[in-house]
Amino acid sequence: MLTYFRHAHGKTEQLEFRPERLTEVEGALHWIDLEQPTPEEAAILREPFRFHPLAIEDCLEDVHHPKLDEYEGYLFAIVHGIRFDAPTEEFVTRELDIFLSDTYLVTHHKGPMRSISAAREQCGKGLQNAIPKGTGFLLHAILDEMFEHYFPSLDAIEDKIQVLQVECFEQPTADTLAKVFALRKDIMTLRRICLPQREIMHRLARGDYPGISDKTAIYFRDIYDNLYRIVDAAMQYQDLVQGTMDAYLSSVNNRLNETMKRLTVISALLAPLTVITGVYGMNFEFMPELHWRYGYVFVLALMATICAVLIYWFKKKQWI
Repeated sequence: MLTYFRHAHGKTEQLEFRPERLTEVEGALHWIDLEQPTPEEAAILREPFRFHPLAIEDCLEDVHHPKLDEYEGYLFAIVHGIRFDAPTEEFVTRELDIFLSDTYLVTHHKGPMRSISAAREQCGKGLQNAIPKGTGFLLHAILDEMFEHYFPSLDAIEDKIQVLQVECFEQPTADTLAKVFALRKDIMTLRRICLPQREIMHRLARGDYPGISDKTAIYFRDIYDNLYRIVDAAMQYQDLVQGTMDAYLSSVNNRLNETMKRLTVISALLAPLTVITGVYGMNFEFMPELHWRYGYVFVLALMATICAVLIYWFKKKQWI
């Protein structure tokens, strides 16, 4: 789906895109959004914009790391939005490809994005806090909305960590360890995409790029601050997950130790009984107790006494 907005003479319009519209009004600002575009719609990247083939290749293929490249007259960037789906416990990232110049902004993504939808709604209503202030400010509005959506996902991750910590202490299972590993992978992915994105925002906040004036660059510093908090939170979550894993291993080891202790006590109780029954199970002919009338009762009483003495001794030593 291709969505085209043009701002000229103080008015923002949503129009059908044609290449000649880019030049028919002098000083106009343009935003072309490509959401899951058809091959015909994606062809505008080659003509009329004539973007660099390497940038087009990165745009049309999935690139799993953020990047920022400067070409002659425009800027190409790749950033990622995230969404943590708590019911399914899935951590989803979505790539946003950006071409920015002084007069146009081209965005490309393979599916709906909340930040893009919000910006389209603002442009559709002709609000003054979107495209009228420039393509750089429009890009800031999109990225600011995108990174604001990180915080609910961070809260969901924190809630999941707390649930796993309780589960590790109360009733750890093999599924618990699998959940911990999956969550650690998600947090590592979060750090992997946020660290370079923070550096990208830092570079944009310095200005000196097509479409980003000194006035606009100031706003990107606010996004940089948000990403700094996000990266810091991701590092804290990584430590918490590592602590949760350590707690799981300690809990499992403690349960194993308790089980081994019980089995050891049972073995210690059975050992003398095995010796007694082994002695009287021998087939020697001359064994005085074999013909004793009370021999059977005596042996049972002896075994019970030995068990009672051992249990008393184990408790005194605090082994059980």
